Amino acid sequence: MRLPKGKIFVIGGAEHKNDGRPLSMEEYNKDFEPFEILKGLLPGKKAGRSIEIIPTASKAPEEIWETYKEAFSGLGFADANILDVRTREDASNEEFVSRIEKAHTVFFTGGSQFRLSTILGGTRLIEAIEEKYYEDENFIIAGSSAGAMAMSKIMIYEGQTKEAMLKGDIKVMSGLGFLDYCIIDTHFLKRGRFGRLTQSIITNPSCSGIGLGEDTALLITQGNQAECIGSGMIIIIDASKIKCTNIVEAEDYTPLCAEGLNVHILAKGNGHLIREREFLPDLKTPGEKNIHNGHKNKSVLHNNHAAEKK
Repeated sequence: MRLPKGKIFVIGGAEHKNDGRPLSMEEYNKDFEPFEILKGLLPGKKAGRSIEIIPTASKAPEEIWETYKEAFSGLGFADANILDVRTREDASNEEFVSRIEKAHTVFFTGGSQFRLSTILGGTRLIEAIEEKYYEDENFIIAGSSAGAMAMSKIMIYEGQTKEAMLKGDIKVMSGLGFLDYCIIDTHFLKRGRFGRLTQSIITNPSCSGIGLGEDTALLITQGNQAECIGSGMIIIIDASKIKCTNIVEAEDYTPLCAEGLNVHILAKGNGHLIREREFLPDLKTPGEKNIHNGHKNKSVLHNNHAAEKK
């Protein structure tokens, strides 16, 4: 198995960027840290690190760009640039590809994941990002909201927010394909999306569901080991061991049932192994480094051993 050397940073949306919007975690969470998520996009020294912001998911890219430009400037990161890709023709632009090859971080903003995937999927730009992700250990692919949802191979692109989980009220399609074994949903708690993510994994049981809270993120190393960062929670839903469900027999838009879902709740400092579907209570135990510093815990050692066997 070929393992990526870079990292993926998926954000649940509404990350703190001091844009004037009231955020509840500032009032209620005593561990809230301003700009915590955005700082994670460019770890280490500020000098010499560049980020390419891709607002393709948004119909108002200039507005999105100004917001992030101001936020990164306030953090002291001068080398933040917009990669304004609006068409599939743009995504074949060799100048844009060259900028990807020089960047330390590529960041997909929010908007419409359907728009993002249909414009960028399978293009030269995505190929260049994937090549760098597999070869450069200092490279980060990041996405917020729609940008995070598009990271996986299977992506929710449409779904209702309802109290009942009704068969057929979610639709999935191919995402950008950087992550296996998971389906990602964002603004998860704020917008009541438990039902739609659960249905998506009941119909795709080889995947775990990752429900990202706002101002909360997963930093994923080697495509598998994930660390929770930020002020909120992340919900992991595993349908691989369900015993009884009516998903096959139920008519469209009738309620679904499922027995034996496995659910984990991650807070800051907790981790998760995506392939193994395993909760990691503490990634920062005494005498060990966390995954920001490339610590090879049992997940990484397991992955390396599997790679050697193959």
